[in-house]
Amino acid sequence: MGRIAGYLVAAVILAGSGALAYYLVSLAPEPERSEPPPQIPFAQTGRVAAGSGAIPVYGAGTVRPSAEVDIAPLVGGSVVWLDPGFQSGGRIESGQPILRIDNADYLQRLSEAEADLETRRVALYVAQEQGAFARSEFEEYSRQQLEAGSPVGEPGPLALREPEIKAARAALHRAEVQIAGARLALSRTELRAPFAGYVRDESVDTGQFVAAGQTVGRLIAADSVEVVVPLSDSNAAMIPELWKLRAGDADRRVNARVTARFDDDSYAWKGYVDRAEISIDEQTRTIDVIVRVPNPFTAGVPANGSGGVPPLLVGKFVEVEIEGLAPESYFRVPRAALQPGNEIWTVSEDQTVSIVPVRVLQRVNDETFVIGALEDRQPVITGGLRFVTEGMNVQTGTDPSR
Repeated sequence: MGRIAGYLVAAVILAGSGALAYYLVSLAPEPERSEPPPQIPFAQTGRVAAGSGAIPVYGAGTVRPSAEVDIAPLVGGSVVWLDPGFQSGGRIESGQPILRIDNADYLQRLSEAEADLETRRVALYVAQEQGAFARSEFEEYSRQQLEAGSPVGEPGPLALREPEIKAARAALHRAEVQIAGARLALSRTELRAPFAGYVRDESVDTGQFVAAGQTVGRLIAADSVEVVVPLSDSNAAMIPELWKLRAGDADRRVNARVTARFDDDSYAWKGYVDRAEISIDEQTRTIDVIVRVPNPFTAGVPANGSGGVPPLLVGKFVEVEIEGLAPESYFRVPRAALQPGNEIWTVSEDQTVSIVPVRVLQRVNDETFVIGALEDRQPVITGGLRFVTEGMNVQTGTDPSR
């Protein structure tokens, strides 16, 4: 009996617990019902923009002189005068005297050459007079022989003193050459600037002895500088008629803009593509395009409206924007919209996807310039999907999962 009573008590307890649980559940509020989110994938989108005008080609490089020469005298001697502007950073005009060498020895050589020239002139005059006298004597002798009925031959060169006359003429010519050389050496005692420029460095002082050919300074051209811009072959192909450009050809110029930063400000100079190197850099596999900037040492134009007037200094790292090709029709799309295989995934008004193949012209920062069957302001997928199929449905706008 005791075991049966225990079972009855346990059954009563379980039944009471179940009834209490049911009662508590019936008192709980009923949860709100919501429709499950659709299974259509969500895609992030951007907009296509129709392009117009030239497509910019961006690059960067370091400013270098367009011309740079060593300054060296052609004759040796002691420096007796030095232009005050011939110092590092100094401005030198074309043809301006830079230094003078003591010319006393060269004046003496010129005087000696002039004296020797007069001597040779006298020697030639004497030889010619002797030759004329010898000819007159031979003519008189020939007349007497003819009167006597004897035959007369032609006079030889020695009889007319022609060798002496030729030697005198050669000596006179040699003296003229020597005097010309003496005058040239004297003129070279004054060293002049070959072009207008700035002194990059100098290493000479008044009183110093310099030898012929000894470098005493370096001069860089002031009229222009160059920027070597390495570009990929695809970017170089965007420059109009790049391989037809010739250095210094004013009729064919592709405009460029060079920007340099000084402190927190940016300044710009106008330039142009002068030429391209004919070889590819072996290390970077890029093509060096040479951009020339006229009047670089004048004040640059503030690119952001701030003040200050710095020049475009040699050795400065700069950014370059080149005026590229201007296709009749092209589009600017977000760079994230360009898919592998040069495809753009567009979204139509009914939220279906189309795969549009494009030709990539240029990639610039967050934008890509392309040619293809696109439309202005057309939505394109920029994220959210790894792959699509033609005609699949997508959601755009607010992500329903958030």
